[in-house]
Amino acid sequence: MFEFLFKYSRTVFNQGNFVFLNSWPVWMLWAGIAAAAAGLGFLIWRKGGAATPVRSVLVWLLQAALAALLLFMIWRPALSVSTLKPQQNIVAVLVDDSSSMATKDEGDAARKDRATKVLTDGLLQKLKDKFQVRVYRMSDHLARIEGLDQLNAQSPVTHIGPSLKQVVADAASLPIGAMVVLSDGADNTGGVDLETIAEIRRQRIPVHTIGFGREQMQRDIEISNVELPQRTLPESRLSALVTFHQHGFTGQKAKITIRDNNKVLAAQDVTLKAEGAEQLETVLFNAGPAGVRMIQAFIDPLPNEENLRNNIVTRMVNVDKRKPRILYLEGEPRWEFKFARRAVEDDQSIDLVTILRTAPNKLYRQGVKSADELKNGFPTTVEELFAFDGLMFGSVDAAYLTPQQLQNVKDFVDRRGGGLAFLGGKDALADGGWQATPVAEVMPTTLPDKKGTFQWTPANVRLTPQGSESLITRLEDDPKKNDKRFEDLPYIRNVQDVGTPKLGALVLAEAVPMNGGGKALPLLITMNYGRGRSAIFATSGSWRWQMLQDKSDMSHEMFYRQFLRWMVTDTPAHVTGSTPRSLMADESVAQLRATVKDKTFMPAADAVVEARIIGEGVTETVAMTPDQGEPGTFTLDWTAPKQGDYLVEVIAKRGDQELGRDAFTFRREDGTAENFHIEQNRALLEKLSSETKGNYYKPADAQQLGEDITYSEGGISVRETRDLWDMPILFLAFLMIRAVEWLLRRKWGTI
Repeated sequence: MFEFLFKYSRTVFNQGNFVFLNSWPVWMLWAGIAAAAAGLGFLIWRKGGAATPVRSVLVWLLQAALAALLLFMIWRPALSVSTLKPQQNIVAVLVDDSSSMATKDEGDAARKDRATKVLTDGLLQKLKDKFQVRVYRMSDHLARIEGLDQLNAQSPVTHIGPSLKQVVADAASLPIGAMVVLSDGADNTGGVDLETIAEIRRQRIPVHTIGFGREQMQRDIEISNVELPQRTLPESRLSALVTFHQHGFTGQKAKITIRDNNKVLAAQDVTLKAEGAEQLETVLFNAGPAGVRMIQAFIDPLPNEENLRNNIVTRMVNVDKRKPRILYLEGEPRWEFKFARRAVEDDQSIDLVTILRTAPNKLYRQGVKSADELKNGFPTTVEELFAFDGLMFGSVDAAYLTPQQLQNVKDFVDRRGGGLAFLGGKDALADGGWQATPVAEVMPTTLPDKKGTFQWTPANVRLTPQGSESLITRLEDDPKKNDKRFEDLPYIRNVQDVGTPKLGALVLAEAVPMNGGGKALPLLITMNYGRGRSAIFATSGSWRWQMLQDKSDMSHEMFYRQFLRWMVTDTPAHVTGSTPRSLMADESVAQLRATVKDKTFMPAADAVVEARIIGEGVTETVAMTPDQGEPGTFTLDWTAPKQGDYLVEVIAKRGDQELGRDAFTFRREDGTAENFHIEQNRALLEKLSSETKGNYYKPADAQQLGEDITYSEGGISVRETRDLWDMPILFLAFLMIRAVEWLLRRKWGTI
């Protein structure tokens, strides 16, 4: 229909430039149209008679449009278009040969077979009749092939952008007039970068694309992402945030399983939501002992599911064998102190060091490394304090610490990145004067400026919605059962008013007075601050959870262990190594990063940092480069030669002094990304063609490409002009204008 109305195909209009063949200047055309419109307006006004102004304007517009159309045709409009010289240009045909092209989603034929059929049904011969044709197989690299029988659709990855870039590089010495890409658009590099498209446009090579595969699967579940921390402590409870979507199974049940290799760690049944909508589910599991975990999130296949390869996603978790140290300063002997220590004494992943003030000038230390550690009480220097990963204060007034010690506590959270927790008590929080110290800035609430905030008021504990999801307060995997378990805990005997939660703070639990006479008060509040985090647990009565329940009940122990783990799990060491992705799917370049701090946790920009990399037959030591924009940060892009596991040990030195070291792992895995997003990425193919003045074709329309490919400004081309004045659309417009005017005049009775 387009060619019938406009005389030429869309390609001619896309590639051509509009011109007028009449030698008269264009300004005369506009002047003629203006003069004709003015003259017609004057005549209609003179002959207006009894015609209404609206009718006169309509007649004038129609007659002026007709005059403009006739003048436009007199000026002889045309298209100036470049065409490739026959047999003097090369057409590059790139056929996607990745494993996604083996998908059979439109009948019994694979996408690769349908692409081959499009070429052998006449398109390839049409191209060879006019041009020299080079056929390439496109996968993780571009390779020229002599016959289509060399395609096997087994390559684990597709790199469309680099393949196009290689052809463009050849265009510097070869007359490449056009490129034809036959693909489903499933590119594993994130698409075609702007630099490649700009280079193609500079060479004026149109890229024509032919898309294969359904644009939406009919019956399929695909995991989009799995979020897990890259590091954790042994035996920690972790939450896997599994994001997925489905087509064809709305309302049905599915099972998400978390596995460590073949060992099932957790399983959870879910109800599938709306068609195509992203669904997020949280699955809890235990990280297990120290070591590297290959955690797999797996959704059990459903009947007639089209692609089972996208039901599983793997992530790596480093279960760190380090043992963080927490310093707990308690101002008086009390039950909360005794039972808090007892709750974590069997936890081999946390080292709890305590200072108990038993009398005004007498301290009792437990958990110290030597007789000299903390012999003078709470640390007085930054180096001594920053040797710990977490701090906890019980019923102790702020005046017990010097102004410098208070500033060091603030810096411990802000600069050190440590965890800080406060418990309720008669000398704690506002009753201990903490609101007037630098530490108040890092607290999750604005403490009230008054005394008497600690009250002996019996209260039950109620989780907030945020608390139901938090790992700190998760005693049961099922959220509803977890809420019920907290409701059934023995009441706490006291609670402290902590003031107003700050912006960004999370209230995880509330204390609800048993007498019903008062409002619920925030009980457990957390907040991130600087590089660290802080929390308030506003009671000294949680020990009743242990004393008033059966000795087999572990609620109190679980709470305190999870609370203290939260404090220190993310506390950084002097040297911290990392990579954005611990599992690289179909990628070879690992982005390694190290953050280096000195003893006071100031950036050590003058450090010398090396990365020792071991794995898959490789043992290599490479210097890391300082990041000029972020002092104390060092980076390295390292190419993993083949798939497998790699261990990286980062070592930082300043002169002969070692500042610290850290180790982490990553894995290169090939053939994974090709299993996901196997629907045709039509958007990518259409954008690629439109940005380069090419066309997108469906397989059924691909034979038209044999004609359209002639029009190109690349290679060896000649400029031609194509008349437009005799387009059928112009004559139809002429007849339509006259017909409308006649019908209006007939209706008005002026004929």
